[in-house]
Amino acid sequence: MKEYRLTDWLPTTKKEVELRGWDELDVILFSGDAYVDHPSFGAAVIGRILEAEGLRVAIVPQPNWRDDLRDFKKLGRPRLFFGISAGCMDSMVNKYTANKRLRSDDAYTPDARPDMRPEYPSIVYTQILKRLYPDVPVVLGGIEASMRRLTHYDYWQAKVLPSILVDSGADALIYGMGEKPVVELVRRLSAAGTEPCTVGPHFRQCIADIPQMAYLDAHPVSHEDDILLFSHEECLKDKKKQAANFRHIEEESNKYAASRILQVVGRQTVVVNPPYPPLTEAELDHSFDLPYTRLPHPKYKGKRIPAYDMIKFSVNIHRGCFGGCAFCTISAHQGKFIVSRSKESILREVKAIMQLPDFKGYLSDLGGPSANMYRMHGNNPELCHKCKRPSCIHPQVCPNLNTDHRPLLDIYHAVDALPGIKKSFIGSGVRYDLLLHESKDPEINRSTRQYTHELIARHVSGRLKVAPEHTSDRVLRIMRKPSFSQFETFKKQFDAINRQEGLRQQLIPYFISSHPGCKEEDMAELAVITRRLNFQLEQVQDFTPTPMTVSTETWYTGYHPYTLEPVFSARTQREKLAQRLFFFWYKPEERKNILNELRRIGRTDLIDKLYGKKR
Repeated sequence: MKEYRLTDWLPTTKKEVELRGWDELDVILFSGDAYVDHPSFGAAVIGRILEAEGLRVAIVPQPNWRDDLRDFKKLGRPRLFFGISAGCMDSMVNKYTANKRLRSDDAYTPDARPDMRPEYPSIVYTQILKRLYPDVPVVLGGIEASMRRLTHYDYWQAKVLPSILVDSGADALIYGMGEKPVVELVRRLSAAGTEPCTVGPHFRQCIADIPQMAYLDAHPVSHEDDILLFSHEECLKDKKKQAANFRHIEEESNKYAASRILQVVGRQTVVVNPPYPPLTEAELDHSFDLPYTRLPHPKYKGKRIPAYDMIKFSVNIHRGCFGGCAFCTISAHQGKFIVSRSKESILREVKAIMQLPDFKGYLSDLGGPSANMYRMHGNNPELCHKCKRPSCIHPQVCPNLNTDHRPLLDIYHAVDALPGIKKSFIGSGVRYDLLLHESKDPEINRSTRQYTHELIARHVSGRLKVAPEHTSDRVLRIMRKPSFSQFETFKKQFDAINRQEGLRQQLIPYFISSHPGCKEEDMAELAVITRRLNFQLEQVQDFTPTPMTVSTETWYTGYHPYTLEPVFSARTQREKLAQRLFFFWYKPEERKNILNELRRIGRTDLIDKLYGKKR
């Protein structure tokens, strides 16, 4: 086991800055999460990326915003800018349930304390820093800011809000995965010399054309291929215009070469520069190969950070997701194009995990946003460069998509061959529609069958997670998920391989209630179907509208952004709870309520199917 010194972490206090012999900082990062020096935690990644550029960087994790603001003052002003991230999750998803109840814990906080971050830290932290240091640029990043870069519906306030740049007062925003834009930003700002950077024409000039950056401009110079959205004020008056905007936002987020997006809000315009092309393998390796300790900062000694416990023995082997699920923000944030790490980089990280003091030989995950998309890409890249489909596998698998599982099998075999690795599990969700897809290449089909068998026989820790999400094909089409019949086919394969291998493993399906398009009778039929398959559902959730997803825009506006056709959504608390009720048909205490609901919606034909004639 490697012995670490305090200076092996990025500094978090004045004393730690002085231990490094620094008298000035170039960038100070503020994070809503605890500081875990690990590549799964965004603030650590950005800090290490900037450190590799030769900059002096510090992190202030979970600053106290309720006292005399000493946490915001203790490191002084940086030479270049303050960077702010609300954390690995949207703060409101982190703090509240789908029923808007306050959560009792926070997985990204020491000992799971629920009161260590405010609502909307991106806004709260920025406003404090702007009061204290009005001339220092503030740059937002992370999932909360990324998904709120344009006019969006906020479920917790039940209102349409403008770009978070407006409410926060930040000077710029980096959306998506921020390594490339933040490096370009500091290179440009540093090129100006050693004088401290201030808000003004020079800063605006520096950021004006950096990809993946957004900012406010009173008089932007228009480009021929710009996309001008309906203004914020128009969206407030007309829900259909808000829905229509979103199609442009999503399509440009998923294009290889996108257009710049403009949206007027008040007397200013939000300018969203197009994203960078996907990282290369070498660039992604560089991000993961930085000198992380892979441990929480020593200040948390003796305290447990649940989110870290979940991932400390896991390895992320690729970035991006081409599933395009309507309710998911992964492709909006990471992009739909898969960027995979090299085998060498993955093995280096596995070997680093093996040095951790409590590692017992078991990896909890070799995965990614979806477990089995490693190295998958278009056979003809030119077709991908012209494509604006949000999903490569819905409504059917794109004929240009290479679905070869052999590179992934090679990673599994290489990791499992390392001395000291007893078993590697796959904890990420598996796309079974990729496992059922028939390619025109028989070798690819053979690799898919081999992958399916090895996954189930060797890499399941008793339970394999998959996400059919619903049983109604009509609802699934809105979700951009495959027909439920595919789940039933996969379950048969799963059961057959378990019998063949003498295993007693479980398939754990995830389901969502109250998704746009879903009615109570759809949930009643879901209960009947899952009962027939002998599932007593555990992994379920009520749909939570989160900023910048097709599902949220459909839920709020009542129109599907791609067709502008009306779509029903359960919006009231009563409607949402009535749908959720059907997940728990097997609980005796819910039987009376379910029977009443079935009678109320005129589906008494389902009563016998759920409870039998002797009820």
